[in-house]
Amino acid sequence: MKIERVDDNLLLESLIDKATQLDNITVAVAVAEDEEVIEAVVEALKRNLANFILFGDNEKINTILNVKHKDQQKSNKSLTVVHADSNTMAAELAVRAVSTKEATVLMKGNIPTSVLLKSVLNKEYGLRTGNILSHVAVFEIPDYDRFTIVTDAGMNIAPDLEEKAQMIRNAAAIARAIGIEYPKVAPIAAVEVVNPAMQATIDGAALTIMNKRGQITGCIVDGPLALDNAVSALAAEHKGIQSEVAGRADILLVPAIEVGNVLYKSLIYFAKAKVGAVIAGAKAPIVLTSRADSAESKLYSLALAICSVNK
Repeated sequence: MKIERVDDNLLLESLIDKATQLDNITVAVAVAEDEEVIEAVVEALKRNLANFILFGDNEKINTILNVKHKDQQKSNKSLTVVHADSNTMAAELAVRAVSTKEATVLMKGNIPTSVLLKSVLNKEYGLRTGNILSHVAVFEIPDYDRFTIVTDAGMNIAPDLEEKAQMIRNAAAIARAIGIEYPKVAPIAAVEVVNPAMQATIDGAALTIMNKRGQITGCIVDGPLALDNAVSALAAEHKGIQSEVAGRADILLVPAIEVGNVLYKSLIYFAKAKVGAVIAGAKAPIVLTSRADSAESKLYSLALAICSVNK
């Protein structure tokens, strides 16, 4: 896998450089017998990104490692394979490794998300904190001069007001972890005025007030904002919107999972954006990529998760 280097001061490649500077990072991979996953792991080892514990079918994992990646370079990071007889067992072992501090990041391999999350949410050994778990995606968009963060494209179907507030807190923590010290958050709706018939506009206005009153801290929230007004200063100017967030939003809070999912995939397939994504809100970052995600995207997601440890 070849990843082109971009401006080290800003974009996703810079997260890999930042992640390599962190010590004592170990990633537990649940059901690691997947070519794209192992390709990302091997590339991460070459970059000295982290140590890895691969849980799953020992024979299948080693076959992929030995046959597909004979040319892997030496690394000062370690790779351990731990056999598990089933997906459920691999998920439990990987989550337990993070829970007991043997590992610092959890990564999904070739396993249904529901199976992994069942272990993550286990009351005995899971990674719950009492906060909502939410999907946070960090995009590098061609010809756009900064990160764009989208939440939530993969976890919360129709979040209510309090869940949206927690999603903002999770996304803001990720933003700070990658160097955006005081992120600007735009609750997205179809319009920028409050309409009682459109719940997204009501929630956007309420979140703005919650932020002003100190119920949501560490960021600036202003909404509702339509997508164009959130990301384009020119569009905001044309509509006469005066705001610290309009045209400069770092975080786009979508009103429902369908909006987030379509936006996420549109950025990748139409805009040719690159992305790294994590699940935030647990005791440790979770890399929960899909089978369709490339090894490059999985590597960026690993770097994002590592940068987010203890944030």
